[in-house]
Amino acid sequence: MWKFYGLAAFVIALDQWTKWLIVQNMELGERIIFWDPYFALLSHRNRGAAWGMLQGQMSLFTIITIIVIIGIIYYFHKEAKGKPMFQVGLMMLLGGAIGNFIDRLWRNEVVDFVDVLIPIINYDFPIFNIADAALTIGVVIMILFILKEERAGKKKVK
Repeated sequence: MWKFYGLAAFVIALDQWTKWLIVQNMELGERIIFWDPYFALLSHRNRGAAWGMLQGQMSLFTIITIIVIIGIIYYFHKEAKGKPMFQVGLMMLLGGAIGNFIDRLWRNEVVDFVDVLIPIINYDFPIFNIADAALTIGVVIMILFILKEERAGKKKVK
């Protein structure tokens, strides 16, 4: 079971390394275009939550993040035994939560840098980072796990 913590550690390390690279090598607001106009790196800072909501509420984010981290670890040890998909989802959530938490504690803001335009709907997606991506992937995995479990439960009933 403990080997799954390596996934969370990898997410945290990758997140912090990429943020360090951005802070060290790019000016705030600087943009490096890779695929115009669909993909670029943009050095950006966020003092809020997702999509910049609740700007400057660091005390609130600290309390919520600590509760979330405790909840993830609890569920990992109490509910996820023998459920590798559930374990992976939880560790992605844990890595993402801790990655952004480190930024909030250390920098008092979160370093974001991935800028994506979704051409089909011409939507400029909010700028994000590796921790945000891990959180999103973790949520998707958890939803898929829940749907899979529901399906398996229905088959047993029949």
